[in-house]
Amino acid sequence: MLDVVARVTKTGEATATLRHTMVERQLRPFDVTDVPLLERFLSVPREIFLPDSFAPLAYSDLAITLNPAGGRRRSLLPPLVLARMLQAADIRVSDKALVIGGAGYSVALLAGLAEKIVAVECDPDLFARAKAGIDALGCENVQLELGPLEAGCRAAAPYDVIIVEGQAEAGLDALFEQLTPEGRLLAIVRPDARGGQQVVRYERQAGRAAGERLLFSASAPVLEGFAQPPGFSL
Repeated sequence: MLDVVARVTKTGEATATLRHTMVERQLRPFDVTDVPLLERFLSVPREIFLPDSFAPLAYSDLAITLNPAGGRRRSLLPPLVLARMLQAADIRVSDKALVIGGAGYSVALLAGLAEKIVAVECDPDLFARAKAGIDALGCENVQLELGPLEAGCRAAAPYDVIIVEGQAEAGLDALFEQLTPEGRLLAIVRPDARGGQQVVRYERQAGRAAGERLLFSASAPVLEGFAQPPGFSL
């Protein structure tokens, strides 16, 4: 992880074909059509944000579960789910975005799409890996913060868009308050206790909640800090 710059140089050309295959076989067939977003998926090497043992899975269509030294298991979203989520966020070049729990890859993708990216990571090992990758790619518009995911980063708020990369059972209110008056927040939730998980886009208008849009089915483990508090019992 210390020599990430050399790793980017070594693997960049070698994995370009794999990135192209991912875009053509995973993303485009499932309605990911945003050209600037696809160009980011073609250019950003995902493997530099993963341990060496997971590099062969970097462009697979699977979720990847990491077990960093901090002891917090983290499941990274499959590229297709991440791509559809980012496309639904309608990122603009003037946007300031907040990424919660992305472990670096999505931050690098967004760095070429938005004006400013703030990313919060709670695990020191994932934070260090994300920082090494972001620095190696020269993403100067990225601010990485180590701290509780559910707290966001109030010091840099407000944000035009917030991306929560995992399932949230609770705890989104504090993040919603960090949006601009016309901002939007995307997360994986279970809208109906008896139904499946969905990527949902929550919207603000004139500083007030303006409804939510169920976008597509996706599943992920509950992200640390976003679990439903245990109910009171006698």
